[in-house]
Amino acid sequence: MTIPRILLISGSTREGSTNSAALRTIAADAGSDFEAVHYAGLLGLPPFIPGTDPEPAEVQALHREIGAVDAVLFCTPEYAGMIPGSLKNLLEWTIGNADLSDKPVAYVNVAYEGRGEAAVATLRTVVGYAGAELVEAACGRITVLQSDIGPDGLVAEPTARAGLNAAARALATRAARPAAALTSINLDNRS
Repeated sequence: MTIPRILLISGSTREGSTNSAALRTIAADAGSDFEAVHYAGLLGLPPFIPGTDPEPAEVQALHREIGAVDAVLFCTPEYAGMIPGSLKNLLEWTIGNADLSDKPVAYVNVAYEGRGEAAVATLRTVVGYAGAELVEAACGRITVLQSDIGPDGLVAEPTARAGLNAAARALATRAARPAAALTSINLDNRS
C-alpha cells in the first residue's frame, strides 16, 4: 500500500506567517504516515479569468499538483472578513477543471481564539462549491502564536504541534481509506 500524499496550501503570502509555520511543522513531522507536498505557487498564479484558453503554465502546474495528491490541507489567515484574495484566486482556477471534486480536503485554523471564523466559513463555502469532500475529523482550530514558533521556523509548542499532527493524520487516514471506513477523531478534545 502506498502512503497518501497531502498537498499543503497556505493562504498566507507573508514570510513569517504562523499559517505557513503550521504547515511546515506538519511536513516535518509526517514520518511514514503520509507524504507532505508544499504548494509554492500561490504568488505566481495570474488572476482568474473565466474561459482562458490555453490556461497559463502556472495554472496547468497547479492542476497537475492537485491531481498528483490524495488530499489537500489548507491553513489560511483571514483578511477583510474572508480568505485572502490570492487563495480565492487559486480556488477559482480549480473550479473549471474540477480539481477538488470528490478530493478529501481539510483546514486548520491557527488564529487566536475568536478570530479567523469568517475565513473558515468562506473556505468551507468555496471548497463545497468545488465539490470537495470536507473531512470534518481533520478540521479544527489549533491556535499557533508567533511565540510558539521556534528558531527553526517550526511550531515548538507541544499542544499545538500535537494538534497539527492529529489533523494531518486524520486527513491521511481518510485519503487512504474509503469514506465509510473513516473513524472519527475529535481535534477539540485533545489533552
